[in-house]
Amino acid sequence: MSKANRIGLTALTALVFSSMVGSGVFSLPQNMAEVAGLNAMIVGWTITGLGILLLAGCFLHLSRLKPTLDGGIYIYAKEGFGDLAGFLSAWGYWLCATIGVVSYLVVAFAALGAFVDTPGAIIFGKGTTLYAFLGESLILWSVYSLILKGVTQAAFINLLATLAKSIPLLIFIGVVGYSFNINTFHIDPQGHSLDQSFMTQVKGTMLITLWVFTGIEGAVILSSRAKKRKDIGRATYLGVITALILYVLISLLSLGIVPRNELATLSNPSMSGIMAMLTGSWGKVLLSAGLIVSVLASYLSWILYSAEVPFTAAQYGAFPKLFSKVNANGTPKNSLLLTNLTVQFCLLLVMFTGKGYNTLVLVSTSMILIPYFLVGAYLLKITIQTRASLKLKLIGLGASIYGLWLVYAAGVNTLLLSAILYIPGIALYIYSQRQHRKLALMS
Repeated sequence: MSKANRIGLTALTALVFSSMVGSGVFSLPQNMAEVAGLNAMIVGWTITGLGILLLAGCFLHLSRLKPTLDGGIYIYAKEGFGDLAGFLSAWGYWLCATIGVVSYLVVAFAALGAFVDTPGAIIFGKGTTLYAFLGESLILWSVYSLILKGVTQAAFINLLATLAKSIPLLIFIGVVGYSFNINTFHIDPQGHSLDQSFMTQVKGTMLITLWVFTGIEGAVILSSRAKKRKDIGRATYLGVITALILYVLISLLSLGIVPRNELATLSNPSMSGIMAMLTGSWGKVLLSAGLIVSVLASYLSWILYSAEVPFTAAQYGAFPKLFSKVNANGTPKNSLLLTNLTVQFCLLLVMFTGKGYNTLVLVSTSMILIPYFLVGAYLLKITIQTRASLKLKLIGLGASIYGLWLVYAAGVNTLLLSAILYIPGIALYIYSQRQHRKLALMS
């Protein structure tokens, strides 16, 4: 791949940040207030902050310890725990990314509906109407054409969109910080009105905080396209730390504007409702416009990741060989087409079932639990095998414990949902392995 088609540190960092900071941040105040009081939120963010930084450390050190391994999520699981574990990690991550893409399109048109819908004429609704489906499909295939022209070009456009979507978020923090009321902030910090134990509240924050950090692996997924190997770890840490500061400020400062029990009842995107209280209609319009730009930028990041995973896995025989092909611009064309067709099918299901953003988030997040755990476990394994420093062992151990904690916090229903979605992938894996062995014998 030529240098002109490689991605630099700034664009890589923007991809990581943009993939994490998408639609979830705009609903974060209400989502967190619905499940936890102030004290439980602080503990939840502390656990998540430490866990995500440890996971970022895994990606950083694995990129240095194993500089020849490109593709991240899939290849780490394969190298550490075998072909089947690698495939399941790739399959789970691909489904997570693809369903996440669907959720971004749905929430973008739901936000657009806030501008154009009237009580007598629902055009876009919650992003599940026929008109929303047509608009979502138009964006889906327009972005498909853009990425076919080259991943680097798409990454540059994502960088510009990331800068644009950061402005409304910073304005929100400034306005809320200026209007912050310490007395409101300290109303029912234990969350007694939730009538749930403290630990239940903390567990309730976990899938929410995991969802807003999903995308941390973006630089590693695109590692083969990075200009410099050292940029991979740097981009990951820069993106994670920036997002963590942003999330904590937005979720906690909001409690100084609206008491938790009232904040929990706001309609989403709740950031728009808070801005409307403080500034009037212009604030709501600004945040709603920011949401649309934000989710479309994140959509672009995630569609890149979704296409990259089958492409990488196909090179090792975990996906059918045809997904390893690229066009003249270096874009994995068949892998991208697979992802687009899957998104299109999911959009049809969304339209006919009426299931919206929250359902898609649950499904998407459930699929990332095992892949994230395997990344931490792989670092722990190789640090023990190579007798690496205690620091690296602790990073791997800490990330592994965080991964197990997420599985525990997610609950039985979420695990069963992910198990069901893993089952169809087994047939694809068996076919791919047979094809790979056949091609190996012929060569």
